[in-house]
Amino acid sequence: MSDIFSLAAQNLSSPIILSFALGALAALARSDLTIPEAAAKAMSIYLLFAIGFKGGVSVVDHGVDANLALALLTGALLSATLPLIAFGLLQIMTGLSRVDAAAVAAHYGSISIVTFVAASSVLEGSGIASEGYMVAVAAVMEAPAILSALWLVSSGGASGRMDKDLWREILLNGSIVLLIGAFVIGWISGQDGLRDIQSFIVSPFKGVLCLFLLDMGLVAGRGLRSAGANLRPGVLAFGALMPLVGCTFGLAAAWFLGLSLGGTVLLMVLSASASYIAVPAAMRVALPEANPSIYLTLSLGITFPFNLTLGIPLYLALAQAVIGP
Repeated sequence: MSDIFSLAAQNLSSPIILSFALGALAALARSDLTIPEAAAKAMSIYLLFAIGFKGGVSVVDHGVDANLALALLTGALLSATLPLIAFGLLQIMTGLSRVDAAAVAAHYGSISIVTFVAASSVLEGSGIASEGYMVAVAAVMEAPAILSALWLVSSGGASGRMDKDLWREILLNGSIVLLIGAFVIGWISGQDGLRDIQSFIVSPFKGVLCLFLLDMGLVAGRGLRSAGANLRPGVLAFGALMPLVGCTFGLAAAWFLGLSLGGTVLLMVLSASASYIAVPAAMRVALPEANPSIYLTLSLGITFPFNLTLGIPLYLALAQAVIGP
């Protein structure tokens, strides 16, 4: 237990987490601090490209084999299954309608790429290696969660849109296209390509991540300030409980796959995180009647900071206890 608190204290004192805290506090205090939308978009593009490219290079070193294929399949199954568990918990813990509960559940089967990046930085700082193909696993854990949410809605007699606009939103979402595209570029160019642009995607990475999380803190703080009426105790409790449930499934899956300590932590983080980019965009098309102030505030205002501050150190400690150092 002392190890968990030590890791949490170390994580809380990192510039990455403190940048998020600064943004959240500034928003809650109604400061006029803002990050221009174009700058935030540029930082998002940079982070997705950098993490995808480095993941593709790592796959070159690892090689394409059955382990990669099995990890991708496992990620897809986790993404499809976790919304069903989240939906059941929401029905027990909250009074949300079936449509709102399904929309929230979709976010918790999908992933937060920024939480993944933050966890990767923590592992790198601790000298813990991980499988490079975990970036590809992250990419496949988007669409299955959305499909599960639509099934949950339709099975209850409500209507959820499943048309070409939704498929386009799922398959051609900008963040997914960029992440997979950068992964393929890194895979093709390998270590030679990485050396060519190392000064661009390696050295500035953590600095850009700090500024991006400052903006995320501003967004989360504003969401918490404006959506208080929808955040009943049961809803708030779900936002902290579901990551713990998800990480347990991720840990079991990682043990089954035989992942390294770093890979185990990343799969736990993916399973514990909640989307606030791809899934909200899809929900606007598929379930327009769902309340975005609920699912966005839960994923970005509750689960995201929980994972950044307490979740990542906890998942690392649990992985070390089960997998070993």
